[in-house]
Amino acid sequence: MMLSHAPVRLPAAMSPLADDRPWCRLDSAEGTRALDRIAIRGAGGDGIEGAVLMQRAGQAAFDLLRQCWPDARHLLVCCGGGNNGGDGYVIARLAADAGLAPVILPLVPRHALKGDALTMAERAADLPHITLAELPGTLHDTDLIVDALLGTGLNKAVREPLAGLIDALNASGKPSLALDMPSGLHADTGMPLGVALRASATMTFIGVKTGLLTGAGPDHCGALHFDDLAVPAAVYAEVPPAALCPRPALVADLLPRRLRAGHKGLYGHVLVIGGDHGYAGAAMMAAQAALRCGAGLVSVATRAEHVSGFLTRQPELMVPGTESRAALDTLLAKASVLVVGPGLGQGKWGVTMLAAAVDAGLPLVLDADAINLLAAQGLPRRANVVWTPHPGEAARMLDCSTAAIQQDRFAALRKLTAETGGAVLLKGVGTLIGAAGDNLPPVLINRGNPGMASGGMGDVLSGIIGALLGQGLMPRDAATLGALVHAMAADRCAAAQGERGLLATDLLAQLPALVNSDAADSQNLSQNLSQNLSRNPAHD
Repeated sequence: MMLSHAPVRLPAAMSPLADDRPWCRLDSAEGTRALDRIAIRGAGGDGIEGAVLMQRAGQAAFDLLRQCWPDARHLLVCCGGGNNGGDGYVIARLAADAGLAPVILPLVPRHALKGDALTMAERAADLPHITLAELPGTLHDTDLIVDALLGTGLNKAVREPLAGLIDALNASGKPSLALDMPSGLHADTGMPLGVALRASATMTFIGVKTGLLTGAGPDHCGALHFDDLAVPAAVYAEVPPAALCPRPALVADLLPRRLRAGHKGLYGHVLVIGGDHGYAGAAMMAAQAALRCGAGLVSVATRAEHVSGFLTRQPELMVPGTESRAALDTLLAKASVLVVGPGLGQGKWGVTMLAAAVDAGLPLVLDADAINLLAAQGLPRRANVVWTPHPGEAARMLDCSTAAIQQDRFAALRKLTAETGGAVLLKGVGTLIGAAGDNLPPVLINRGNPGMASGGMGDVLSGIIGALLGQGLMPRDAATLGALVHAMAADRCAAAQGERGLLATDLLAQLPALVNSDAADSQNLSQNLSQNLSRNPAHD
């Protein structure tokens, strides 16, 4: 899911919207609270009063409201008891001053409020207020719901009467704007805590919370917008990010322009091992993706019956036909990177091929049945392995349920890297990447689209990662850049043809442009060189 481009004031180096920098930061709920405290205390300059930050948040959200729903007049502003509720009171006051008709539904009586939230509630005291009993009639006449109930503080299941209120708001069919977080959604994990609002849009403040971009977060937050509330850059320097989000500029950082004197031996020999009887397509897609992402050489160890099909479709591949471990050992002696799993199967042939691949000690990308087999046999602990499980495969690796994986994907990632000792790419909405022992924040991929829920997407991804390993990237970097390029290719395809009917092979044509960030520079260089030569008297 893409983030909106308005409004933003955060310096580009840390902005979640800046594609001209390799990384942006994402924050946890606690990290955002720390940023808020430091901003009020002051870092590298004068502090910002809490009431000022609250006023800025309300103003930013109100501006977005007017931009997205210019015809909305009757607003239902649902306010909780904390600072999130204070933001809601600011919006109600701004709406009334602008000639709109806000109605406030307070979940906490004014006398129980404290601090800045109380100040903002008192400023809106003259506006119409309703009780929960009056909600059905008010909803009927409402144009837009403003959710200022819970914010980021929730860490346990939503209880009544709030759970019933959220259910009613969801069932109303009315558009809704959530402030900071949709109420009921865990700010860190992106999982509903019993029930959560399905917002039409969310305006989040100071830090983009990880839960908005993974798990069920994107389905609940709608269109995501961000405002830093003019918090100084020095504040962000004091709080480590909870996660990192790669941007397209990372391609140039990790894949510099190739040497003009370079040759295929410099860019890796990827060996794809897979394609048992009836499953040749998976290995084919992985091999084609490796070629399209710049591997110098690509071989395939697959069943002999598939050789002619492979060479007919992609003659650049080397496919000798591999029926035994002895035949595979010959290929392993020439390879520099192995991609194991696409179409491997769990029969005797697949077991034999996998055992030989693991024994070879070469950098490995493990996918599909390779993961399932190793989950049953025991996970090898090696730093030069990239594991690419979907949640079901991750559950088998950790001997738990898929629901447990999804309940806290960040915790699952930590367990997976600890168990494997390598790099792990945990697939799903908001794909997560980490590596054992690197002490770096996890990576979250916030690109991609629902059209990717089709067969073969993982095979293409494993081939991309294999090619990047072959070109010298470390496992974590190869997994990160591979997932980013894979998602961007899918987004390009979806933009051109829609999400439904998106095929894994559609991505192949997009890959070369995405891994050649210097393509325009190279073209200009060639044009300039040609022009200079044409003007050189020595060539007249």
